[in-house]
Amino acid sequence: MKTSALAFAAAMAGTAVAAQDLPQASSDWFTAGQATIEAMLARKANTNTAKNVIVMVADGNGVGTNYATRLFDGQQKGMLGEENVLPYETPDFYTALVKTYNINAQTPDSAPTAGAMNTGVKQRFNLINLSESGIHDDCTTEAGNTLTTFSEIVTDMGKSVGIASTARLTHATPAAVYAKTANRNWEGAVPEGCDNSKDIATQLIDAMEAGTIDFAMGGGGRFFLPEGTEVGQSKGRRTDGVNLIERAEGFGAQFAHDTAGFDALSMDAPVLALFNDSHLEYEADRADDDEPSLADITKKAIEFLSQNENGFYLEVEAGRVDHASHAGNAYRTLTDGVAFAEAVAIADELTNDEDTLIIVTADHEHAIAFNGYCGRGSDILGLCMGVSKMGDKHSNEPLLAADGKPYTVVGFLNGSGSVLREDVNWVGARGDLTQEEATDMDYVQQALVPTSSETHSGEDVAVYAKGPWAHLVDGTLEQNVLFHVMHHAVTAE
Repeated sequence: MKTSALAFAAAMAGTAVAAQDLPQASSDWFTAGQATIEAMLARKANTNTAKNVIVMVADGNGVGTNYATRLFDGQQKGMLGEENVLPYETPDFYTALVKTYNINAQTPDSAPTAGAMNTGVKQRFNLINLSESGIHDDCTTEAGNTLTTFSEIVTDMGKSVGIASTARLTHATPAAVYAKTANRNWEGAVPEGCDNSKDIATQLIDAMEAGTIDFAMGGGGRFFLPEGTEVGQSKGRRTDGVNLIERAEGFGAQFAHDTAGFDALSMDAPVLALFNDSHLEYEADRADDDEPSLADITKKAIEFLSQNENGFYLEVEAGRVDHASHAGNAYRTLTDGVAFAEAVAIADELTNDEDTLIIVTADHEHAIAFNGYCGRGSDILGLCMGVSKMGDKHSNEPLLAADGKPYTVVGFLNGSGSVLREDVNWVGARGDLTQEEATDMDYVQQALVPTSSETHSGEDVAVYAKGPWAHLVDGTLEQNVLFHVMHHAVTAE
C-alpha cells in the first residue's frame, strides 16, 4: 500500500496543477497569498557591513499585545482589523521568536532583558549589565562584574550613540544602553555604604561626557536635579545637591525640556532632553502636555546621529506600552503601541536598507489574554460579538458567559481589575458591562487574580529585522543572541 502511494505521488508530480488553474485562484485571499510568496522569494540576504543599527523596543509588546495593537490600528483606520499589517510585519522584515527569561527568573524583568540585548549575555533579575556573579541590591558585587555594552563597542569604532524613550531615561530599558548597577531602581541615588557605586542618572551624564552617549531624549528630570530646584515640569529629588543638567551644559551639551526647546536644538552639540518629571505622558494624554511624539523624537535622533560618517547606534523605547498594561488599561497600551508603530515607520523611511540594520522587538510580554469565540471585526477594546453566518463581520450581538453577562475581547490574568473582592472574602462576581463602558479610554480590563499591578509574563516575544544580516533573525532565539546579530552586522567584512 505504501509503495502504491509513493508511485502515485511520483506520477502526479509531473502533472501538478498550476496555481492559476485552481478553482480558488480568483479569491482575494489566494492572490494575496501568492503575492506574499513572490515578495519572500525576491528577498536576498544582505551581507553588507552595517553602518547603522537601530533597535526599537516596545516595552511589554509580546506576541499577544502586538496582535491587539494590529487590530486596534486597523480598526482606527476603518478596517475590520484582523487584516491590518503593522509597518514591521511586511515580508521585507525577517522574523523570529525570542525567549525572554532571565538567569534566575522564568518571568523576566525589563532591566536584564534589555541588558541581554546590549551585552550578549543573559543577566539576573533587577540587575543592569552585571555578570551572573552580580547580586541584586549588593553594590559590593558590581566591581569586577561589569559587562561591556554595545554602545561602548561602537563608540570605539567611531560611531555615535543615541537613546530615546517615552519612559525615564534612567528606567530599565534605556539605562541598559549605558549603565551598570546592582539595582535598576538606583536611578538618582545609591544606598549608604556604596561609595564606589554611582546612581544611573550620574552614569548617563558620565557617558555623555566620555562621548559614549551623544543623544539622550526622554523623561525622568527628577533624578537630574537637586531637591528644591525645578526646570520645566521636573522637580528635583537628588539629595546630593548635584545639578546634572548644569554639569551636562558645562561640557557643551544642549538641553531641552519642552517642544520649543526640542524644535530649537541644533545639530552641532550633544543633546540631553528631559520632557517630564517622570515618564512622558501616554499618547492618549499627550495633547494636554508639552511633549513631542515618539515618532518626532525618533526622527530628531536619526537626523542628529546620521551626521556621523562612521554611522550610529540608536535604541528607541516605547516604554509606556508596558506601564498601561501594568495598570490593566488596554486603551492606553494600544494607543502607545500604535505610536510605536509610527516611530518604526519613520525610522525605516529615514534610513537605507543597504547600510542600516533595524531590529524591532519587545523585552517581554504581559499577562494579557483574549476571549473567544468572537466574530470578525469585534472591537478589540470592546465586547466579544458573535460569529455571523453570513458575510465577514460579527453578528453585532454580544456573546454571553455562563453567568449571563457579556465579556470583553481583551482581559488580563491578574491586576487591579480583578473580579475577586477583598471585602467579600475574595469571592467575586462580574457586573453588567456595555460596549460604551468597555471602550472608554479609562476602562480597566477585567482580571482574575487580584494584584495591585498587572505582571509581566514569561512567554516569547517576536523580533522583526531588516537590513544587513537581518536574515540571521530566524527560528527561536535566546534574547542575548540579538546582540550577536548586531555585533556581527557592524563587524562583518
